[in-house]
Amino acid sequence: MSDHLVEARNLTLRYGAKVAVDDISFHIPKGRVVGLLGHNGAGKTTLMKALVGLLRQRGGSLQVMGLQPQAQRVQLLQSVCYIPDVAILPRWARVGELISLMSGLHPRFSAERARALLRRTSVDLNARVKTLSKGMVVQAHLALVAAIDAKLMILDEPTLGLDVLSRKAFYEMLIDEWCDGERSVLISTHQVEEIESLLSDVMMLNEGRLALAISLEDIDKRFVALGHDAAVAEEMAAAHPLLRYRVQGGSAALFDGEPPPSVAALGRRLRPSLVDLFVALTRAPEAHRTQF
Repeated sequence: MSDHLVEARNLTLRYGAKVAVDDISFHIPKGRVVGLLGHNGAGKTTLMKALVGLLRQRGGSLQVMGLQPQAQRVQLLQSVCYIPDVAILPRWARVGELISLMSGLHPRFSAERARALLRRTSVDLNARVKTLSKGMVVQAHLALVAAIDAKLMILDEPTLGLDVLSRKAFYEMLIDEWCDGERSVLISTHQVEEIESLLSDVMMLNEGRLALAISLEDIDKRFVALGHDAAVAEEMAAAHPLLRYRVQGGSAALFDGEPPPSVAALGRRLRPSLVDLFVALTRAPEAHRTQF
């Protein structure tokens, strides 16, 4: 097996009658933290379900851990963890009972590690799930999943509806206790600003198509943002940037590649954010008609 934990080539997926993922190719190497970004309905959840064998591909090829996700799902789930957008745990159960349950269900689950992870939280082993806050339920869910000796974790909006402190605690536990340079994480989220510093790579889906798959290091090499004054707005617009947007103290233009030197001389170089890049590559054409 190669260093790529996931390999997709010309992958097409349907959700009902709709083509939800349309002819995309990408790979995820080991030791990466990949952000999966896209508007609602872009195909993110469909793709994640296919990665864990819950959907059949309609075209192309998909391998996860060198396995066919649907045909070899039992074997796959020994090495892949999946947390959907809502952490569902049995409300009647005590947290300690869930650890015992997992010990009997999964051959690579470590009860000792689960208890160690829970000690990082305010979750009591004797507490019933129904008495926990939503943030505590999500942390308990992460502790149970992270205690599986897996190589790939797939997270679909794992912190949806949580307050900022609970989100921060979740991601700190994920990075500190699970990411070790060999394992990889695929995270789908709308809270781009919060996780940008955690990511090594990003994938952007736009209406089922792959708009971008790139490392954050290469984003800084490929894309250029120039802050500029209103007096040179027309010259910037004439250079056909991907996006023009407001920044503190003025405006900015985002380019794919180096702009002409004459244009670059009109502005000051800024670091493009993932949010700006996401808007530039995925929003509707009419949204680009911004006037400055």
